Amino acid sequence: MKLNRFLIPLGLVLLFSCSTPRNIVYFQDKKNGDVLSVAEAQPIRLKPSDQVSIVVGSRDPQVASMFNLPYYSHRIGESQSLTNAGTFATSSMNISGYTVDSGGYIDFPFLGKVLVVDLTREEAAARIKDMLIESRQIKDPVVTVEFMNLGFSVLGEVTHPGRYKIDKDRFTIFDALSLAGDLTINAERENVAVVRSEGGKDVIYRMNLLRLGSLYASPAFYIQQSDVIYVTPNDKRQRESTVNGNNVRSSSFWLSAGSLATSIAVLIVGLVK
Repeated sequence: MKLNRFLIPLGLVLLFSCSTPRNIVYFQDKKNGDVLSVAEAQPIRLKPSDQVSIVVGSRDPQVASMFNLPYYSHRIGESQSLTNAGTFATSSMNISGYTVDSGGYIDFPFLGKVLVVDLTREEAAARIKDMLIESRQIKDPVVTVEFMNLGFSVLGEVTHPGRYKIDKDRFTIFDALSLAGDLTINAERENVAVVRSEGGKDVIYRMNLLRLGSLYASPAFYIQQSDVIYVTPNDKRQRESTVNGNNVRSSSFWLSAGSLATSIAVLIVGLVK
């Protein structure tokens, strides 16, 4: 009877320490067949210091080449100009880019200063195309604008933290976390923070991956350039960050205490006998 007084609490400790947490599975607020209402997509808009490649095509490659920066092949110890024709480069080549200045302009050949800040890729391409047609220097331009240095950072409890490239106009938090290898088992899925620079200030948006409805409504559902995503570690991971993880809140502490209590109980029973 005396021994049971020690073993029963120990069994409860072991039971709860091995229980399955309920905050692991994504989208717990939705079931099969639910219709989701997604917030209006926010495309990437150009900001100062962004870099873009701009390629002008035409039926006359010689005319188009006047508006294109040269392609370069980057090798160790050399930088050689390959071509400035109005054609696309191969995968081993890189086109020079335009950097948006502090005023929101790029300096485009023959056109001079072109205001592109707050424009999407499509809007920037349309503006340059209209200016080329108005200049009457090329009749049938085809303008393609691509992002070059736009990216975001992922920190915290993900498989592969680091900086990643934004490769499309509408880039979601799912895309971002997928590139980082998804959250680890020790991540706090209901507390994912996105730090974004808006109007000269850093704004923090917190998202709950367990609640798809609120996630879709978040302003940070669509990732912007230079966003920083931080995935908070759960209580278990935070406890492990102590010297040996053995404090009063850890399961290892209670397992050790239970083991000690069992040993004492066995010793007492032996003495009583």
